Amino acid sequence: MHSTARILALLAGLSTASAFAQVDLSDQYLPMFMPLPAEAAAAGNELTEAKINLGRQLFYETRISKGGKMSCNSCHILEKYGNDNLPFSPGHEGKLGGRSSPSVYNAALHIAQFWDGRAPSVEEQAKGPVLNPVEMGAPDEAFVVKVLKSMPGYVEAFKAAFPGEADPVNYNNFGKAVGAFERKLLTPGKWDAYLKGNKEALTAEEKKGFSIFVKTGCVTCHNGVGVGGMMYQKLGLIKAWPDLKDNGRADISKNVGEKGFFKVPSLRNITETYPYLHDGSVKTLDEMVKKMAEHQLGKTLSDEETASIITFLKSLKGELPADYIKAPKLPESTADTPKA
Repeated sequence: MHSTARILALLAGLSTASAFAQVDLSDQYLPMFMPLPAEAAAAGNELTEAKINLGRQLFYETRISKGGKMSCNSCHILEKYGNDNLPFSPGHEGKLGGRSSPSVYNAALHIAQFWDGRAPSVEEQAKGPVLNPVEMGAPDEAFVVKVLKSMPGYVEAFKAAFPGEADPVNYNNFGKAVGAFERKLLTPGKWDAYLKGNKEALTAEEKKGFSIFVKTGCVTCHNGVGVGGMMYQKLGLIKAWPDLKDNGRADISKNVGEKGFFKVPSLRNITETYPYLHDGSVKTLDEMVKKMAEHQLGKTLSDEETASIITFLKSLKGELPADYIKAPKLPESTADTPKA
């Protein structure tokens, strides 16, 4: 079996179509990918049933937002593959955020969270939008904790999720609970069956699309368990991206060399998570595939090659965990439940 480094070296050396024809791409490059695990485990956040159940409630909870109408699910709609299919998501006052909302499915397996990677984990990411003045608009952590403590149902749920803690209802535990829930938001599908050895899981057309996907060079960035999500890359690596105004990761790292760098998106469920890019500026997958080839790899794809790659990308659509994501019953408000 080839190591990832060996395969990348092989990929770099295959510069002609005839050279690629000599390689069984359906097998040769599979070690660069991994099937989804049962859960995205984290050493510092044990995934207990009580914690996951609490996280599910908090994911759907609107009362911690300003105006009481926004929840995590407002922008990351679980029944729509964790996406709202808008270029920018409206917040509690209808104002739009500055970047497109990425899907929460399989996100816990990524190198980091947000387009610029500013949160190292889903636990940390979960705490950001609640306090963002444009998004959920909660004034501060203390307000969120006060709301949750006002409802006996949440007090008991936090005690069950974080046993032995003197004051379990706190903002860090809010993040841990939501993170625990998100760590099992996984969407296995036919691609995973194929990676596990079922060669009949993909059609001949899908295998051909994978071959062209590799030949084109997409695999250089889109690999691993998420078929992406595991590195940062410059948008417009080979050919400058037109009208790029977002500094990307450079605003976080303060490294001018990372200007225009973003986390490489996962291609899992990519057919469902349009529009594309950090600014939602690309509406169709056809346009996205062609632009990626042109600007990231310096290649021009034919309509036939593009269609074949898209056939493969469709095979990356997984199954939603319908029972797991059902909206739960939330604790009842009390007379002293505060509103922002």
